Amino acid sequence: MTMTDTATPLSGLDTHHGTHGGQTQTSLPALSLAALGVVYGDIGTSPLYAFREAMHATGASHGSVIREDVLGVLSLVTWALLLIVTVKYVLILLRMDNEGEGGTLSLLALIQRTSKAPSTWVVLLALLGAALFYGDAAITPAVSVLSAVEGLKLVTPALEPWILPIAIGIIFGLFLVQHRGTDAVARYFGPITLVWFIVMAAGGLWRIGEAPEVLVALSPGYAISFMLQNGLLGMVVLGSVFLAVTGAEALYADMGHFGRRPIQLAWCVVALPALLLNYFGQGALVLSNPQAIGNPFFLLFPDWALIPVVFLAAIATVIASQAVISGAFSLTQQAIQLRLLPRMRIRHTSDEHQGQIFMPGVNVALMLGVMLLVVSFGSSSALASAYGISVTGTMVITAKLAILVAYRLWRMPLWLAILMIAPFLVMELAFFAANMAKVLDGGWLTLGIAAAIATLMLSWRRGRQILYEKDREAETPLETLLRQLDSDSIATVAGTAVYLSPNPDLMPGALLHSLKHFRALHEQNVILTITTANVPRIPEDDRVEIEVITPRLRRVTLTYGYAEETDIPRALMQCRRMGWKFDIMSTSFILSRRTVRLSARSQMPQWQARLFILLSRNAAGLSDYFRIPAGRVVELGTQINI
Repeated sequence: MTMTDTATPLSGLDTHHGTHGGQTQTSLPALSLAALGVVYGDIGTSPLYAFREAMHATGASHGSVIREDVLGVLSLVTWALLLIVTVKYVLILLRMDNEGEGGTLSLLALIQRTSKAPSTWVVLLALLGAALFYGDAAITPAVSVLSAVEGLKLVTPALEPWILPIAIGIIFGLFLVQHRGTDAVARYFGPITLVWFIVMAAGGLWRIGEAPEVLVALSPGYAISFMLQNGLLGMVVLGSVFLAVTGAEALYADMGHFGRRPIQLAWCVVALPALLLNYFGQGALVLSNPQAIGNPFFLLFPDWALIPVVFLAAIATVIASQAVISGAFSLTQQAIQLRLLPRMRIRHTSDEHQGQIFMPGVNVALMLGVMLLVVSFGSSSALASAYGISVTGTMVITAKLAILVAYRLWRMPLWLAILMIAPFLVMELAFFAANMAKVLDGGWLTLGIAAAIATLMLSWRRGRQILYEKDREAETPLETLLRQLDSDSIATVAGTAVYLSPNPDLMPGALLHSLKHFRALHEQNVILTITTANVPRIPEDDRVEIEVITPRLRRVTLTYGYAEETDIPRALMQCRRMGWKFDIMSTSFILSRRTVRLSARSQMPQWQARLFILLSRNAAGLSDYFRIPAGRVVELGTQINI
């Protein structure tokens, strides 16, 4: 008998008002202010280096600052912000939410909802997009913090030798406090970032007043003319211009924290106007004073304001870094739930906000990677050469997956779905090609990070498939157990035993070994299967399905969203409310601990099999990951060759 029916819910999160993870309803202005701090921290610090790097590229070619170059670069930045960020992400992609969640893996989950098994290339695309994000997560804190601290050189040249130590100290402190969670400091992110945008807008507006002719760059004709007249140089500059939109993916990836409307409002009312005013202010400054090309952002401001602006910039870059670090935690959790990465330790840092998590392993790996980048490259200009490839690659992948969502989920004709996304895809392919020119100058690094993460994911996915196939070959149908339940040759043990099984129709390996070696079964036996839905969250009422097979045997299925933490004891408490009475203190969780060994005739390349074995040995234990009380766990070891 089935006590509940766990139909997969297709709605349950208010994506329009930002309700998330059980949080209370918050006003639209308050959510928009919070979104300003978390979502726009990355793109909000791009003016520190984007215009400077683009103008350095033109200056290196032409030998001086030319009016047409300034106007051309400004026009390219303007229309990149308007078309890619505003139209593609704010107006189109924010509507492609999966129960309020966004990002590459959410797009994959949306596509999976439209077919039982998406094609391999779709899974690989999503996997590669997620891998590229980690490259962005490593380089964003490094380039942002360095670009802010480098403003100290303008205060006094004597501070130049201290720039790297100060940057490393800030980065170390940032990662050191991650275990405390962002809940306590996130409330300050929005107001500080609002002040940052106001200061940027004020500095730009002041300089625009000195050279208002710079506003002619609002015309797209200057961008088109620049690209047509400069050939290869135009492509090089395009790679630097792209730095102005590197935070665009955060719009989509962080949608689940705030909802669509707050993100749209924060962009249209505050972020976009402030960014445009600042970029045009830098352009006006360079037109009137070509010597300012060395650091046009900080030279926007009068001398008396320089130290406060440098201090504010450092805080803003820490906020930008926090956003991408939190994104890396969330993405890793989703990848684990979607079986793309091995289990890792996850700690929730807030009782009120479900999405705020801390992952020690990811935190340490990111910290070491960011510090290595800072020490190896030494300056934000050098790091800018490595920046952009991972982000453009992710954007291209997102565009391709968006076509599938529009076609399959929105029921749009294929030609119309392609027509809607193709203009942005063409632009992003141009940006990607321009950034590929930076491969030898440091771009190889982000590609290497993405390749390493993709290799880990592919190896884990392939290894799990092989183990699943071997389990199906080795395990016994559940009907075999039913014939032995009341056998006199099998002893009865008091209490309840819970066996985890990936397939509820087969006898779990731990149960099979218990019968084989001990010839005993508990009074009550539960086969527990945990499934991950293609939605981020499942309502509590739809979490549990109980099927009573015999008075001694139950089959329980727990369904979780891919953005949720699996908490077995809490779910079993819900089972008690549904009528299944048992004592948790007399319940044993009997788990299989598999030791994976390399087979002489492996179905994987030996290097990949060894990598999978290494990942398996370092994966978090089932009891820790599922939050099972350690004193109630019994583990039976088995060996399996791959």
